[in-house]
Amino acid sequence: MDFDLQRVDFSGLPGWQDDNPLPLLAALKRCRNHVTTVKPHKTGSLGVSSADLMPAYEAAATVEIRTADTARAFFEEHFVPFKIVRRDGKPGFVTAFYEPEVLVSATPDETFRFPFYRRPDDLIDVDDSNRPDGLDPYFAFGRLKDGVIGEYPDRKAIEQGFLAGRGLEIAYAKSNVDVFFAHVQGAARLVFPDGSMKRITYAAKTGHYFSATGKLLIERGKIDAASVSMQSIRQWLDDHPDETDEVLWHNRSFIFFREAEVDDTGLGPVAAAKVALEPGRSLAVDRLIHTFGVPFFISSDSLTSIDSGRPFRRLMLALDTGSAIVGPARGDLFTGSGDEAGRLAGGVRNDADFFIFVPKAAAARYDHG
Repeated sequence: MDFDLQRVDFSGLPGWQDDNPLPLLAALKRCRNHVTTVKPHKTGSLGVSSADLMPAYEAAATVEIRTADTARAFFEEHFVPFKIVRRDGKPGFVTAFYEPEVLVSATPDETFRFPFYRRPDDLIDVDDSNRPDGLDPYFAFGRLKDGVIGEYPDRKAIEQGFLAGRGLEIAYAKSNVDVFFAHVQGAARLVFPDGSMKRITYAAKTGHYFSATGKLLIERGKIDAASVSMQSIRQWLDDHPDETDEVLWHNRSFIFFREAEVDDTGLGPVAAAKVALEPGRSLAVDRLIHTFGVPFFISSDSLTSIDSGRPFRRLMLALDTGSAIVGPARGDLFTGSGDEAGRLAGGVRNDADFFIFVPKAAAARYDHG
């Protein structure tokens, strides 16, 4: 491993006594339900397993906790905090994501003409067992045509009509930029003209590398690197409609969605851990290292935009992952759903300290003095 775990006391967690981790108890219950009725989460290379987490899951399902003090006491009883220390000396790093709300129509017209697509039937999962020679090992998806697996057409080809006429459209948005940002976030709430709402979540992708639009615009001198945010990127795209397609097509990756009902408007989408995200308390992590359901305390002196000017100090639960989330101390914070959550998420690019909460019974495996 290219990092170490350094045991700390709860008193050594910056701002721990001011945090209210009460919302995580319900999220732990959802994790328990998935692990016990569907299957355990895949164990990351660090080795903390769903079985290690089960005592905390069981306790969360049986005890009644209603205050911040008793919630903190619960975590102090069941976990041991360790600081993740990168051996290259660099700090951890956080960004943020949210669930957009997009006005849509079930049928296309002159206004609503940009589709969200379901997964096509010729898109197949690719791994070492079926990967053809010459296909980039990065690709986890491919196109099966006439018995041969190849690269799936990219964003430009799809937006120019590759999937037209196949009945894959879920709904139609007013703006290609709305669709693109839903792709970047991996989920959206679709709001129809009658006020009804449907949720779409990630189902698959073409497999191409993700290319950051903000990075491209900075390199071209269109946006100032010091002030880049989701809002500034979107503003530039809105101000330059004639250049939008070419800029967006630079990101060849294309996302396909599946539909889901909005069972609880207070919760986020069901993400990679297969449980609903808790707004403001869910974290995307590198699932090759970390296991879903593990709590992380995130501390960032420079991230002050989320908590009304105060440094960010929160206990989060690892419930999602992402292709850009790579490394032991790299996280993506879920800020919630809608425009305000988008405003909060848009500018988050901050150094942060990561403290992983290891279940007590497993802590001895990581405590090296």
